[in-house]
Amino acid sequence: MGVDDFSVEEKLKNTITKPHLEKISRKHLFSWLDTHNENVEYMLHIGARTDTTEKNWELLEELNLIYSRQVWEKCALYKIPLIYASSAATYGLGEQGYKDSHAIVEQLKPLNLYGISKNDFDKWTLKQNEKPPFWAGLKFFNVYGPNEYHKKRMASVIFHAYNQINENGKVKLFRSHNPNYKDGEQLRDFIYVKDVINVIVFLMQQQPQSGIYNLGTGKARSFLDLAKATFKAMNKTENIEFVDTPMDIRDKYQYFTQADMEKLSHAGYTTPFIALEDGVNDYIANYLIKNTNY
Repeated sequence: MGVDDFSVEEKLKNTITKPHLEKISRKHLFSWLDTHNENVEYMLHIGARTDTTEKNWELLEELNLIYSRQVWEKCALYKIPLIYASSAATYGLGEQGYKDSHAIVEQLKPLNLYGISKNDFDKWTLKQNEKPPFWAGLKFFNVYGPNEYHKKRMASVIFHAYNQINENGKVKLFRSHNPNYKDGEQLRDFIYVKDVINVIVFLMQQQPQSGIYNLGTGKARSFLDLAKATFKAMNKTENIEFVDTPMDIRDKYQYFTQADMEKLSHAGYTTPFIALEDGVNDYIANYLIKNTNY
């Protein structure tokens, strides 16, 4: 069963070829669950308003807090295991580190309203007495991979780099406005979407201890590494230009993220994560160049 706003035509390519029993409008999910909950084995609540530049708090509150609380409450009521999407944006500048400890959730200081909405929901879940039989909030780091074409500005740097190279033969990266980092050496934990899927499947099958889990590779890489991997996967000569970080995100820009993956490892997940170069090559060779979906 798929749940979404299916009126958004540009996203339909992601679902049209997927096997499904039913498509439910997100507006009708809760009434549907009231009559069909016995047929639901688990819930993956991955949808959200993910624009990190969103200024409309009412919209973020509606989709990332109120709706998510309703999902949680229905899963608790009908004993449905739940995995939901949190975000590495909750960590802000990393003042408390990047460890997925419940003890630091109240102290985190996200840099934008999107991160605040995600952290507010994490805080809310930890205070609940009524819970799903198993639940996991996944703090996604920088996810990239097929089927992100509809995300526009919020699509991964790899997606944008591929299109820039095709259009004009070069990649534009943000210039560093932090004296501790050289241009292009800003560091992020990039994780391929296929690894994300593998972890979700593991958690649902094994159902270890419930809680909030980081989901990154545990290894930060630079944007220069990413750009070079993109050129190599496209068999193109490197041509990188640096541009100023837009003012609307400059003071809220994370220069370093790196997931502490100890909790997931202790939960029993031992599959190695796909290296950045291998993930970029697979994404470009098997999806972007072929213009195919996952």
